[in-house]
Amino acid sequence: MTPDHGHEDWARAAFARSRAAYPSSQAPVGRILTAARARRKRRRVAAVASAACVLGLGLAVPLLKPAPGAVDPARRPSPAASSPLTPTPDTVGVRVAEGTTGGHRWSVALEFHRTLPKGYTPPTLPDGTTAPGTSLLCQRMYIGGVRIDHQGGPWADCQPVTGTRDPQAVGGTGLWGLHDKGLRGSRLMVSTPEADVAYGVVTLSDGTRMKAATASVPGTGYRAWAAPIPDGQTITAVDQYDTHHHRLGHDTNWR
Repeated sequence: MTPDHGHEDWARAAFARSRAAYPSSQAPVGRILTAARARRKRRRVAAVASAACVLGLGLAVPLLKPAPGAVDPARRPSPAASSPLTPTPDTVGVRVAEGTTGGHRWSVALEFHRTLPKGYTPPTLPDGTTAPGTSLLCQRMYIGGVRIDHQGGPWADCQPVTGTRDPQAVGGTGLWGLHDKGLRGSRLMVSTPEADVAYGVVTLSDGTRMKAATASVPGTGYRAWAAPIPDGQTITAVDQYDTHHHRLGHDTNWR
């Protein structure tokens, strides 16, 4: 039988287009190799660059509970949104903050897996070894029901950690979005601060100041605060304070 080369060429081209549309999920090795502050500073650009896709939906996880003092407390709570997988008894989490921005519901949660979940494969480091860690910490962020970085698979924006108080997972800040590498549209500012930070204040270009309380994953040293950045607004300053309202940090590098 004579091969149908025209059909083969069509199928090959279709496969190439499909593969290009769904890039492979590569683990964020860069975030694991260096200390938390340096790693997260670099990730300001790298993380938002990976968050350009807008497909996918989040599912409810009952383990996540609203944190007191979250941003936009006057709004009605949005549906709980965290891991797209069913949690196990070894999973605990906290709703960091939620609200509405640009007409879209948003939420941020931290999710801690005491043991590495079934189906999760730790990333391989450049030297050929496996990234260390006995547990997994995930940052789940949604805008309009879409999980940021969902195109990377169920473990996108997760990092292996050692136990409940790994210092490598503390001390960073990132700006996350769904459009144009996070440079436009509604975005989320998320900080994973040290233990002495009680809240953050984000000042926008129009003078708006948003206070966001820190929420902690129960029984761990992992914590975060989050605030929405409306479309068209830029950040002029990010300040962090302790429980006595003493300013601990002042960052103006987000213009």
